[in-house]
Amino acid sequence: MEVIIHPTAEDVAARAADICCDALNKNPALVLGLATGSTPLALYAQLIRRHQAGQVSFRGVTSFNLDEYVGLPPSHPQSYRHYMHTHLFSQVDIDPARTHVPDGMLENPMDAGPAYEAAIRAAGGIDLQVLGIGANGHIGFNEPTSALHSRTRVKTLAEKTVTDNSRFFQPGEFQPRLAITMGIGTILEARRIVLLATGDGKAEAVANMVEGSVSAMCPASALQFHVKTTVICDRAAASRLRMRDYYQFVLAQQDALTARFGLR
Repeated sequence: MEVIIHPTAEDVAARAADICCDALNKNPALVLGLATGSTPLALYAQLIRRHQAGQVSFRGVTSFNLDEYVGLPPSHPQSYRHYMHTHLFSQVDIDPARTHVPDGMLENPMDAGPAYEAAIRAAGGIDLQVLGIGANGHIGFNEPTSALHSRTRVKTLAEKTVTDNSRFFQPGEFQPRLAITMGIGTILEARRIVLLATGDGKAEAVANMVEGSVSAMCPASALQFHVKTTVICDRAAASRLRMRDYYQFVLAQQDALTARFGLR
């Protein structure tokens, strides 16, 4: 697991955008896994600016989002389909027909998981998966105690996740307690993973993910098994890492090699 620590959240977004744009320019037919929530917003803003500047195209991209609420139509302002349309898809040249978000409105939500897994397989698997991390260590909506080999399925949201997300819903408005999410096993099959974490509210989760034991109580800790995961965090989110100095030393050596030999 590569750990990159930058001073600010904006620096985190810029570094993640560098990785995404490099992957997109090397493979215009990239299969891209996408995340929602507050953390990726700065990344998506960076990608939009770079697209508008002619630095990157999404024309050949196929995308798969991590999750969607059960019971929210795509037009609902808090659905993740609406989020992606607003914050990325409508502002770049991606083909809407090649953007995938789990269907939270199926008559039987249990059918959504197998259908999503089949669509990912048909696309050839995910090349680059963007992740955030919840304060309780969840990735996607894989809450603590989720099986580390799990596949796309319906999950009941933890009380803390519901509370954290309640700020996005109006008082008295229906707020889903169920979501369809890629499983941890599904996420681990991505060829490369980039996880973004910002703010001191994520510090404990980041420390457990990177330096703690692999445990279902911190679902993100399963990323320790992945051969090519990059964790990019700001100083606040990295504040509880015991080996911060080492990670920064490693990054300096890697950047020096990149500058000298064009390696990464």
